[in-house]
Amino acid sequence: MNLVESLLHALKDHGARQIFGIPGDFALPYFRIIEQSRILPLYTLSHEPAVGFAADAASRAQQGLGVAAVTYGAGALNMVNAVAAAYAEKSPLVVLSGGPGKGESRSGLLLHHQAKTLDSQFQMFREITCDQVRLDDAARAPADIARVLASALRNSEPVYIEIPRDMVDQPCAPVLRAADPAPDGAALDACVEEILARLASARSPVLMAGVEVRRYGLEDKVAMLSRRLGLPVVTSFMGRGLLAEHDAPLVGTYMGVAGLPEITHLVEESDALFLLGEIVCDTNFAVSETKIDLRKAIQALDGRVTLGYHVYPQLPLAALVDALLARVADSEKPFAVTRPVYPHGMKADDATIAPTDIATAVNDLMAAHGKMPIAADMGDCLFTAMEIEHTALVAPGYYATMGYGVPAGLGLQAATGQRPLILVGDGAFQMTGWELGNCRRYGWDPIVLLFNNASWEMLRTFQPESGFNDLGEWGYADMAAGMGGDGMRVSTRAELKAALDKAMATRGRFQLIEVMIPRGVLSATLQRFVAGVKRLSAAK
Repeated sequence: MNLVESLLHALKDHGARQIFGIPGDFALPYFRIIEQSRILPLYTLSHEPAVGFAADAASRAQQGLGVAAVTYGAGALNMVNAVAAAYAEKSPLVVLSGGPGKGESRSGLLLHHQAKTLDSQFQMFREITCDQVRLDDAARAPADIARVLASALRNSEPVYIEIPRDMVDQPCAPVLRAADPAPDGAALDACVEEILARLASARSPVLMAGVEVRRYGLEDKVAMLSRRLGLPVVTSFMGRGLLAEHDAPLVGTYMGVAGLPEITHLVEESDALFLLGEIVCDTNFAVSETKIDLRKAIQALDGRVTLGYHVYPQLPLAALVDALLARVADSEKPFAVTRPVYPHGMKADDATIAPTDIATAVNDLMAAHGKMPIAADMGDCLFTAMEIEHTALVAPGYYATMGYGVPAGLGLQAATGQRPLILVGDGAFQMTGWELGNCRRYGWDPIVLLFNNASWEMLRTFQPESGFNDLGEWGYADMAAGMGGDGMRVSTRAELKAALDKAMATRGRFQLIEVMIPRGVLSATLQRFVAGVKRLSAAK
């Protein structure tokens, strides 16, 4: 077995199911082995940011490692933004990069693709990954690979593996999976005791499920825990889509001033807010109507638990959930759940289309045909997703990068085999929408709803005087046929319904529905968000 084969078997053993990539000269040797060995399927896309986004979404969907394979310099550095997003949002993404051979650095010549030094790329990725290795020693490689992949899974964060191009065929031993360190049992018992005491004495405890619950595959257990404790459950904006297929007392999504008042008050008035795997960031909490006192919260994130001024380090989330379940009786406490009401019954008439009409039409579609997983980009398309019935969702809710939606939808279909619904604005589509041209090679057939108001409309809501928000008319639906799909442009609610019905009935080709939205028309959720942010800003 050579070094790359050993690496590929290790990736598969650690939960990777496919590789997304773009080759280049420094990467050609290891891409040859990926293709010939068929240890993991390889999907090549057109631009490195999309490779990173697709691998990130696959990781989120399958709750395992995502793998993005690129070349040195021009490839890897082109993917920095996508890897930074995965780091911020805690996706265990493995970056594979080709690299100069060991002898090339001694040639005395500057090598193409290098930046400041041959090591510049490695140093850049130190900032946005939790572990890194250059596989320049075949004898040491199995231990290095085991360490790095264990770091990715333990921290649920990206890692970086650089493969010098003259090392790929070196003989290499198999990788033995590293054992996870056991948590301190006494500390875990004390932590569980304190959490349960805090919840028992609280007037209005609430459990907020965060992204780590999905990353560590804990949704079933967290749903069971919430039922046994009798706690109402919410997700944050970033955690939307969690527990969609699980029997939890889920009451909705907390969005502060942009959300439903009853959920906002439930969270902000809680005297024991249990933040389980929840990233405490501005996206989730900066729009709180009443500032949340985190000293009264229970925070379990990044392998530690914080209760007020007490900190329990090195307690993995999975171990905490298991210990809580072991302490809580099997009987479940009844809890009356008032679930949010989502819009249904779009009137198929000649009225122009608003984003909330799109949400209503999607709810009607899923009511008739079953739920679909959603990949959403940043902008009003993501706020519109908040008005769609609770279903599996991947989106850049915290890092908030544009261009995520289309490649993420491709990653979703590759990882799950399910047909996804992609929500994307025209600005984001201009960045990565052309990746749809790769669908016919792999049999992917997503349904794409392209919100077209010829504008960066979300930016305009905060700075309406700027002309640079205008994007012009591109005619996206007309381009679909050349990329191997079907395109439809719709301007009325009747046309939208007909296009969705046709798209749902057509398999084997991607379906692009270009939805023309009048400028200045926002989803109801984004309207509340903008109004709330302006109100909070004025109060400061």
